[in-house]
Amino acid sequence: MRALVMGARGAVGRVVVEELRSRGHVVTRAGRGAGKDLIGLDLTRLDLTAPEGLRTLAHLSAVHDVVINASGVETPALARCGAPAVVEISATSAYLAALRRAVCEDVGGTTMSEASVGTVVTGAGLVPGLSTLLIAELDTEPGDDVDLGVVLGTGEHHGAAAVEWTAGLLGTPVHHPPEGCRIVNLRQSRRITEPSGRRRRYLRADFPDHVLLADRGVRVRSHLALSSRSATGALALAGRVPALGILLDRVPHVGSDEWLVVAQNRRTGRSRAARGRRQSWATGVLTAFAAELVAGGAARGAVTMADLTDAAAAQGRLERPDRQTVAFDHG
Repeated sequence: MRALVMGARGAVGRVVVEELRSRGHVVTRAGRGAGKDLIGLDLTRLDLTAPEGLRTLAHLSAVHDVVINASGVETPALARCGAPAVVEISATSAYLAALRRAVCEDVGGTTMSEASVGTVVTGAGLVPGLSTLLIAELDTEPGDDVDLGVVLGTGEHHGAAAVEWTAGLLGTPVHHPPEGCRIVNLRQSRRITEPSGRRRRYLRADFPDHVLLADRGVRVRSHLALSSRSATGALALAGRVPALGILLDRVPHVGSDEWLVVAQNRRTGRSRAARGRRQSWATGVLTAFAAELVAGGAARGAVTMADLTDAAAAQGRLERPDRQTVAFDHG
């Protein structure tokens, strides 16, 4: 498999490159720079924000089996880049909805085999991605309400795109929330019972599983907490005073690097959960997994991780004796 990784120098992109190469795949590293990076590795110039960026992408797509966007640049034009498969790791609801629409518009009245789009994976990392799998595997009925809780470790140095995404929540509304009314990010809270029995305070946040799984007939509400209670409190304050968002990238990285994803059905109280360490690493590994799943396959249009695999397979890819053991829970 030949893979083009955009954003190859980022916190997630580096992991994607390492994971794919360790599994025998050929990887082209791409980024806004050119030549060699700080550690002497070749880097192909590809800047999606530049006028020539999409032309360069179309040229490179023709000689790769899969394009992975870990750059943090969000453009629905990815749907028309000509790649046989695209894997997008963004967690922005509005963007992923637009990307899915672009795929459908590109197919139009043609057959899938005639359209310029191949397979586009919308959300391939931890959230969405693993979270999508956990929600999809919950025992639900049409009309059920599902709470998704996401805990990110304050001890991990998250990439620039992740910090920018979090700052982008401040003062902004959730995209098309299931309630049908305006919900502002980080201003509502809910206590969710975790597999350990702990009831943690989470803040409402615009993770996109309610968009990606809308056709399943369940109402998904996503929530965010940090591993430090005080950090979660500070995030709640910034949610009410968005001007404080400039401080997000100055917060010291102290505490745990553990993450937790839990999906809980309000009607039954049953849950599915997964926990581990190093969110960026887990996202990169799952993104590489998604690339392998779609490369070389038939064109399928816009898909989620739940259309491609299951939580057990994801767990198998994440468990490493030399890295971490990822625990999955059924509650």
